[in-house]
Amino acid sequence: MTSERMQRVPNTDDRATQVASAVGSLCVGAAFLGLWFWLLPRWLGFRVNLAQLTWWQWCAAAVSTMGFSVALRCIWHFGWTGRGTPAPMAPPQRLVVVGPYRHVRNPMYLGFFAGWSGLWAMFGRADQAALTVALVFVMAVAVFVRFYEEPVLRSKFGAEYEDYCRHVPRWVPRLRAWRQTQREH
Repeated sequence: MTSERMQRVPNTDDRATQVASAVGSLCVGAAFLGLWFWLLPRWLGFRVNLAQLTWWQWCAAAVSTMGFSVALRCIWHFGWTGRGTPAPMAPPQRLVVVGPYRHVRNPMYLGFFAGWSGLWAMFGRADQAALTVALVFVMAVAVFVRFYEEPVLRSKFGAEYEDYCRHVPRWVPRLRAWRQTQREH
């Protein structure tokens, strides 16, 4: 086999690691989402009668579904591509620049924010207190990303992460997906 062909054929051990990482990441994500979907709505008293939902509540449910779908896809990419999980004790070993990460650097946070915003609107909980809590949460996440996550990623992935930061915005998604080229490395 040519060396080019050998590079494209995945090593069996590498594939097993990739599958294990993806499954582990999905388990962490499922546990996290399960906790939030099962425990938090009950604790906050979120109740809804599906037969009595208004059109705007259905729209909010669609926004919530799309947001959480983006977050789940990001969790998958952390395991499959990054060989890790969203949990800090088992972070990705490779920089994840696929899927939603080609449009914005923090799609998992944006997905969760959209998901929870939709749920709060759907359950009729989007009042002044909820908006204040959401604003505090958004600011805390922005500070965490800027002063913890980004420096850790810079030290771990170096020039590759710097190149990614130059091309992909932190919070406002690009319309066209960023495509890494070989000459950029």
